Amino acid sequence: MAPYEIRVFGDPVLKQPAKDVTDIDGTLVRLVEDMTVTMYDAPGVGLAAPQVGVQKRLFVYDLQDGLGARVLMNPTIEESEGEWAFEEGCLSIPGLAYDCRRAMRVVAKGFDQHGEPITVEGSELLARAVQHETDHLDGILFIDRLDRDQRKLALKAIREAEWSGQAAPVVKVSPHATFGRAL
Repeated sequence: MAPYEIRVFGDPVLKQPAKDVTDIDGTLVRLVEDMTVTMYDAPGVGLAAPQVGVQKRLFVYDLQDGLGARVLMNPTIEESEGEWAFEEGCLSIPGLAYDCRRAMRVVAKGFDQHGEPITVEGSELLARAVQHETDHLDGILFIDRLDRDQRKLALKAIREAEWSGQAAPVVKVSPHATFGRAL
């Protein structure tokens, strides 16, 4: 069973901008590990922290290219070029996919899970994944990028989806001073 429940369309956490990661500690390492397991279990090629209810600017991704799961924290897209329309879906909008226009190539900068600066440069699927997951960190869903007619169709399909209208999961907060963390 996945460590996290993926938040679905309608959950307010998906529309809020996430905060920069400022501390790399055991809690963050565990978050990355649990998000990776959740992404594989879904299954998906990327998962942003807000999709599991954590307002941190980080995402995990694995394009099944033999390189394994990777992490990008505090990403900024420095360059983009070209345009590419391709079918796109989202773990937070299960079962639905629409043609979405994205840049064909991007260069993003950020940090890896050890806090080391990294540059991610790619085209097509990698570029799409980086843009999609970075959008999540800014409170943007891929359906926000659709043209007006496609967006209308998407919202109608969401209203009719069996998962639509589910209550957001209840998050329990520890009453202890350490907030559930071991010291």
